[in-house]
Amino acid sequence: MAKVVTFGELMIRLQPYNYERFIQASNLEFTFGGGEANVAVSLANYGLDAVYVTKLPAHAIGQCAVNSLRRYGVDTSKIVRGGDRVGIYFNEKGASQRASVCIYDRAHSAIAEASPSDFDWDAIFEGVDWFHFTGITPALGPNVVEICKDACKAAKARGVKISCDLNYRGKLWTRDEAREAMTELCQYVDVCISNEEDAKDVFGIEAEATDITGGKLNKEGYKSVARQLAEKFNFEKVAITLRESISASDNDWSGMLYDAVSGEYCFSKLYHLRIVDRIGGGDSFGGGLIYSLLAGKTTQQAVEFAVAASALKHSIEGDYNFVSVAEVEKLAGGDGSGRVQR
Repeated sequence: MAKVVTFGELMIRLQPYNYERFIQASNLEFTFGGGEANVAVSLANYGLDAVYVTKLPAHAIGQCAVNSLRRYGVDTSKIVRGGDRVGIYFNEKGASQRASVCIYDRAHSAIAEASPSDFDWDAIFEGVDWFHFTGITPALGPNVVEICKDACKAAKARGVKISCDLNYRGKLWTRDEAREAMTELCQYVDVCISNEEDAKDVFGIEAEATDITGGKLNKEGYKSVARQLAEKFNFEKVAITLRESISASDNDWSGMLYDAVSGEYCFSKLYHLRIVDRIGGGDSFGGGLIYSLLAGKTTQQAVEFAVAASALKHSIEGDYNFVSVAEVEKLAGGDGSGRVQR
């Protein structure tokens, strides 16, 4: 069984019920989520040995966060306990032409105030095949940039494959800060995951003839983006998720995977999504991609599995993706009828 380590911030997610707005809500749903934690849950559901690393307070809410992962089979034994608070984000789900809204309350969280000495990466990476992090994690502060760098160096020294989802968040740092940190970190990365905007926001690499807000994507432009990213950082593979946003409720969803060694570009089939919850969609793509590559799937099979996994996630409430390999392969194989399974 392949062993994967993911590292990042696990947060409390507070959200009005149904599609209420913040100003009309009298109750909030309480769940947990976070980019790399979402990937770990996906991988555990697929039967891999998924290890999640972070820092959380030793109090009851910190334990609730840990338990939210343990119940789905994620190994939490490497989580460092300490600090004072768990980060929070408030999510208002959009519908139709009204966009979703996400408000962060994560300053001074345990992981944001962690130090490099908190993590023994040599011990963490013993027997590990893959390491995954996102651009959200180093955005938490210069100290976390150093922690990510230590992790990448230790992983690379052990021959562990490294993937990174660029995941630019403008509310956490500036483009210049992101470019400086991610340029350094990406030199260690083997597999880069991006979306329509991340490559432009972080590295200034833009797809031509594409209108994100208008829902028009140029596939040829993304071939160029993938190639430029691979050439800049010597990535082995570059994956790009392609979201055509018709409204907050309806998206077209597909993806591309570029193999820099063979020069092969593979695009997935296109899914027409009616969205239940889009948060974690990119993370479910990342989890599907990591599983596929570790399972030895071809480039085409890998992108089909990753996109199908993510398409299913859009039908599931919360950050985590609760689907099996069989369910993903069924959809990737062409059965998206949604008929009752008896």
